[in-house]
Amino acid sequence: MTFATLAPETSAPAMPLRLAAAILPVGLVAFLSSLATASHIDSWYAQLAKPAFNPPNWAFPVAWTLLYAMIALSAWRLLGARPRTGPSRGGWWLALAAFGVQLALNGAWTPTFFAAHAIGLAVLLSAALFVMILWTIRLSWRFDRAAAWLLVPYAAWVGFATVLTTAIWRLN
Repeated sequence: MTFATLAPETSAPAMPLRLAAAILPVGLVAFLSSLATASHIDSWYAQLAKPAFNPPNWAFPVAWTLLYAMIALSAWRLLGARPRTGPSRGGWWLALAAFGVQLALNGAWTPTFFAAHAIGLAVLLSAALFVMILWTIRLSWRFDRAAAWLLVPYAAWVGFATVLTTAIWRLN
């Protein structure tokens, strides 16, 4: 597989612009999430009661690094799948808007859970994030199936995270 085979088939904005538009927002969410998490892992989070299925702490940064890379690649592909004209252009903008909303919810979850210690609100954010990811997959499918498939592991992880956050909330 070459880099060219990863590229969406339709015409789109210039490659550097698409790369920046895909990587910068995802990178910003990842960076801010790591800032909101780091100081709470060994203190507040360590003191919480957790269910038996809670992964070890090292699993989270590994999983999120892979997921953020896939999210950025999905955004890049979706940006490259822009229809030139026609009624499908509105659907593409809707897919981008859904992508933005799910990314904003992703960015809101970490400070809500780790910094604010608002576990109940984090459950609601996680459930909303899960729904938005599924909707983003559905909307993206029409324009770039690979972009949609790249979000499936993310949806699975957030589904698991919603169950885990709910269990932590109930135990604490």
